[in-house]
Amino acid sequence: MPDPASLNAALLVLADGTTYKGWSFGAAGTAIGEVVFNTAMTGYQEVATDPSYCGQLVTFTYPELGNTGVNPDDDESTHPQIRGMIARNICWRPSSWRATQSLPDYLKAHNIPGIYGIDTRALTRKLRSIGAMNGGISTEILDEAELLKKVQASPSMAGLNLVQEVTTKSVYEWSDPTQEIWEFGPVADANNGETFTVVVIDFGIKRNILRRLASYGCRAIVVPADTSPEEILKYNPDGIFLSNGPGDPAAVSDGIATTKALLERQQPIFGICMGHQILGLSLGGETYKLKFGHRGLNQPAGLSQRVEITSQNHGFSIDPETLDKEVVEITHLNLNDQTVAGLRHKTLPFFSVQYHPEASPGPHDADYLFEQFVQSMRSHRQANTQSESVK
Repeated sequence: MPDPASLNAALLVLADGTTYKGWSFGAAGTAIGEVVFNTAMTGYQEVATDPSYCGQLVTFTYPELGNTGVNPDDDESTHPQIRGMIARNICWRPSSWRATQSLPDYLKAHNIPGIYGIDTRALTRKLRSIGAMNGGISTEILDEAELLKKVQASPSMAGLNLVQEVTTKSVYEWSDPTQEIWEFGPVADANNGETFTVVVIDFGIKRNILRRLASYGCRAIVVPADTSPEEILKYNPDGIFLSNGPGDPAAVSDGIATTKALLERQQPIFGICMGHQILGLSLGGETYKLKFGHRGLNQPAGLSQRVEITSQNHGFSIDPETLDKEVVEITHLNLNDQTVAGLRHKTLPFFSVQYHPEASPGPHDADYLFEQFVQSMRSHRQANTQSESVK
């Protein structure tokens, strides 16, 4: 704990006028964004660096943050993507053999403000009852009315395209698998040396998704979200991967148009989180904003007597009533609220899930989906080979 004399006051104001007074950790300044909550007991660094949280102030319901510090291996992108962090208590002196920096120092180095010492349980209950809303954290604007004015002037998440803020600016290739000490599940050896080229459309990709693709024998070529179908097909991919990402999926018009065009090729397509929503929109469905979203590591998902415990992070969902039941099948539901958590095309190799099978952080129940994607690409390749031999 720092010297009490060195503590700086911080203020959190929600769009409905509710205020919370606490202390600053991380960087000084002001951050405006959508206030959401995450129920995980671990993984704060992965959450902070997950591009899907771009534009958000994240409240952690677990009361202690920073105990294990931070380290470069747990980053899910090049830098923190959240706009601010909200906590009950903060550990200033981490205890972990992997730690290279404390959480407050890490956020300060990346100019991310945080507030702690507030009643995060009360805040979470408010967000659950009223819904996620915009808010502001500030160490420089301590007048509640002034900060509220800035919060209320900021755009809402609905209709917001944040993909352009997080997508890669240039094409790159990823080949690093999951680190051996953290390895789980079948890996590339099961492919007998077979390699599959996967074009990853980057709406805000997490590194661990790329690691899992590499572990399953995939050559991942990551392209910007606005890459044209023609450019994507120049890589002669065995499959297309639609990544996770932030903001309103319906606002990502380039990604939807590209996916619609790629569907005509009838190649295997796998989508996660926003990629799931983009696939649903491309197949004629519609999305809507959830009241407070799903963000945590213990979300049950399944169907037909089968349940997976999943890691989820999303604020939008596909409306099942808008899906063509003759074409699309729902494969998973979120068992807490019965929202769509997975779908697939009934005759073509397209499927997606609204959760994160790559974990990091989270359970590994759904890692088999990467193997399913590989098998889909293998079957498609074999079918093409047989077709060519007949000709």
